Amino acid sequence: MSLLRSTTPAQNVSGVGTARGSAGMKTLVITLVGWSVALVIFFPILWMILTGFKTESAAIADPSFIFTPTLESYEAVQARSGYARFALNSVAVAFGSTFLALLIAIPSAYAMAFLPTKRTKGTLLWMLSTKMLPPVGVLVPIYLIFRDVGLLDTRTGLIIIYTLMNLPIVVWMLYTFFKDMPKDILEAGRMDGASTLQEVFFLLLPLTLPGIASTGLLSVILSWNEAFWSLNLTSSKAAPLTAYIASFSSPEGLFWAKLSAASTMAIAPILILGWMTQKQMVRGLTFGAVK
Repeated sequence: MSLLRSTTPAQNVSGVGTARGSAGMKTLVITLVGWSVALVIFFPILWMILTGFKTESAAIADPSFIFTPTLESYEAVQARSGYARFALNSVAVAFGSTFLALLIAIPSAYAMAFLPTKRTKGTLLWMLSTKMLPPVGVLVPIYLIFRDVGLLDTRTGLIIIYTLMNLPIVVWMLYTFFKDMPKDILEAGRMDGASTLQEVFFLLLPLTLPGIASTGLLSVILSWNEAFWSLNLTSSKAAPLTAYIASFSSPEGLFWAKLSAASTMAIAPILILGWMTQKQMVRGLTFGAVK
């Protein structure tokens, strides 16, 4: 009893206040660290955007943040080649390959998640292992195949190669989301007489929509940023924005201001898309994390 009496209300309040102060300080430190990491990651993008508003001489000789902005580089970029044509190619290829990858991956992931066999894990590992192969290792055979079937410098050719490039990641992500789906819901649908297609379209897809959306957005970003295949399989008609940026590198050297302006124009659409869909992407990436 004496031990219980020795603890006064003032001491309890002091202990609670100390705990709250410690938690507040920890939150502040974590917030500052998070913002610091974000600024470090975003700094190259900020530097590129600022350099695009400089002249070529200022971009090389004056690395400061204080300068007189100009649209000279953007005007030169627009005068040299049409941005809209390259942007349209990027949109068609990125969204076309993403749609085709999802069309193939959704039934594949469904079968692996809900109708597994003894070869399912081996198949998933094999699909993932294809991402470990350097693209240059298969460039020559793919180039020759595309040349023989008339797919060089075409949007269709890029859509096919980008689909094959992203398919392992898309299948893996959808497989993970589908595995987190409670099987009782699908079994209830079957008991009510739902066919396999009805089960997928009316039960599975609506419940896993955040995961599918985040997977699709990741596929779009990967396709949008892909440079190796676009530079080697296109020349002019189907060239996307990655080829557009590379055109500002010449034997005379790099034109830093024009290159920065072209890069800013190339990443602007995907940055806007990512900003508009960030909530959906976060929901998708954390899908199934909390049961």
